[in-house]
Amino acid sequence: MIIVTGGAGFIGSAIIAALNKRQITDILVVDELGTDQKWKNLCNLSFTDYVEKDDFLEMIITDKLNGSIEAVFHLGACSDTTETNASYLIKNNYEYSKLLAQWATADNVRFIYASSAATYGEAESGFKDDLEKIENLRPLNMYGYSKQLFDLWARRAGLLKNIAGLKYFNVFGPNEYHKADMRSFVVKAFEQINTSGIVRLFKSYKPEYADGEQLRDFIYVKDAVEMTLYFYDNPQISGLFNLGTGKARSWNDLVKAVFAAMDKKPNIEYIEMPESIRNQYQYYTEADITSLRKAGFDKEITTLENAVKDYVQNYLQKNTYLNGVD
Repeated sequence: MIIVTGGAGFIGSAIIAALNKRQITDILVVDELGTDQKWKNLCNLSFTDYVEKDDFLEMIITDKLNGSIEAVFHLGACSDTTETNASYLIKNNYEYSKLLAQWATADNVRFIYASSAATYGEAESGFKDDLEKIENLRPLNMYGYSKQLFDLWARRAGLLKNIAGLKYFNVFGPNEYHKADMRSFVVKAFEQINTSGIVRLFKSYKPEYADGEQLRDFIYVKDAVEMTLYFYDNPQISGLFNLGTGKARSWNDLVKAVFAAMDKKPNIEYIEMPESIRNQYQYYTEADITSLRKAGFDKEITTLENAVKDYVQNYLQKNTYLNGVD
C-alpha cells in the first residue's frame, strides 16, 4: 500500500492520478477535508481508503495501521503563507511530520516529503539545495519556517540519508481550485480575463525590475509530479532537492501566456502593492536543479507557454479535474 497525506489536496491528488495511470490503486488517502471543495479532487481517482489526518496519526501512534506499507508521500500541511498562528503551524507541519518520519524510517518505509521553496526567504546565497548551508536560510513567513524546521531536524536526526525532501517552487495546474487566495495566478488571471478582459499585476518597487518583470520559477504540476515519482521509482536516492524548471520567468510572461491560451490580446494594468506585503515580497526565485539532474532525472520540462495552454484549454475552460485515466 502507498500512503498519500494531503491526498485530497493539489499536488497530492495529482500524484494519486499519476499512480492510477500506472494501474496503482492500493492507496490510503490521508487529509482533512474540512469545509472547502477539495473533496472534488478525489472523485475521479481510485484508492483503497480515506482517513482523516488526526485519525491516521492515532493509528500510527497506537500501531493499528494494517497492511504492508511500501511508501509514504507526505504532502499534507497548511501551505497558507499568510497563516499567523505559529503554534498551529508547528503542530500541523512540524510535529506531525516528525512523528510520521520516525514511524516510516523505523519500519523501512520509503518516505518522500514536501519541503518548500519558501524556506529560502530572500535567498541571499541563491536557491541551491545544499544540505551544508540550510542552517543559513531565513524564511520570510511562518509557513516557510515550519518547513525549514523539519528540514533541519531531519538533517540533525540523520534521516536525510534515507528519505527525500522536495522543495517545490511555484507549482500551478489542475486540482488547485479549492485553494482560494493561494491558487496560482494562472487561475486568477483566467478569471480576471473572463470578468473584465484586464489582468492586474503589482507594480515594482525596485528600479532594477520593471513593472510585471518580477521573476518566479513557475512549474506545471504534471512536471512536479513526474519529478516526485522519480524518487519513488529510485528509493536509493535521498537528500533534499529543488523541484522547479530552473528558469525564472516574469509575471508578464505568465499573464501573456494565459491571454494567448484564451486567444485574446494582452491587456495588463499595474497596480499598487499593499504596504503590508512589500517587505516580504520576493522579486526573484529560480530553482537550482543541478542536484535533481545529477540524481538522474533527465526528462524535458514543459515550457511555461505550453503548460499554461494545457491548463487553460484542457482544464480551466472545461472546468475539469485530473483523473487517473489516459
